[in-house]
Amino acid sequence: MTPKKQLIGYYTMMRAEFVRIIRIWSQTLLPPVVTTTLYFVVFGKFIGSQLQPIDGFSYIQFIVPGLIMMSVITSSYMNTVSTFYFAKWTRTLDEILVSPMPNWVVILGFVSGGVLRGLLVGALVLIVSLFFTHLVIFNAFILVSALVLTSVLFSLGGLINGVFAKGFDGISIVPTFVLTPLTYLGGIFFSIQQFSPFWQQVALFNPILYMINAFRYGFLGISDISIALCFTVLIGLVVLFTGTAMWLFRKGIGLKQ
Repeated sequence: MTPKKQLIGYYTMMRAEFVRIIRIWSQTLLPPVVTTTLYFVVFGKFIGSQLQPIDGFSYIQFIVPGLIMMSVITSSYMNTVSTFYFAKWTRTLDEILVSPMPNWVVILGFVSGGVLRGLLVGALVLIVSLFFTHLVIFNAFILVSALVLTSVLFSLGGLINGVFAKGFDGISIVPTFVLTPLTYLGGIFFSIQQFSPFWQQVALFNPILYMINAFRYGFLGISDISIALCFTVLIGLVVLFTGTAMWLFRKGIGLKQ
């Protein structure tokens, strides 16, 4: 398959995903924006106004990067896992797999859909946050890099979940029992410097902590963890998940319903 035809195949998958996201915007874009707005109101305004600043920033300024990242993580993951499993359930995945497109193009097509939705939701949440506080951008390169890498990582995670899912209930187990706890304990609402030394060490085993701190550093210039370590963890996980997805496709594991 020539590079031009591979590009056409990838573009076709991306266009279909973009149209789907926009067509059902009330399901794909609106819910995370509404949910995050409630966080801004409850935690940012009501509770946050009673709290002391953290590292010189008001509480709502401190939590905005984490809330944006939470929305991106959830949207990227759920878009890919639901799209992939639905394609497997309706047998349209079989048509994609028997096409001459190589596996990496198929994976890239599904993952890019998740990244697209994640970035769209992140942009909308950012716009909403401006109604509650003013934000600064300390380092745009770090901010964008952390955002895109995190979205890619969780899109890949959603793809892997979709491969192993045996039913519609299977696509909600990981988000409910793994993703949500790790996200809430990933430093969105607090700095781990407020913990005792023991719990600071425990928190370092949460990979989402590194992503949120890298993204917060891009906005505010503050982080509980070295930025170099944050990106080492991020890039390492992206490479690991990419290799896992490629291996699953090459072996054909879980690709048929």
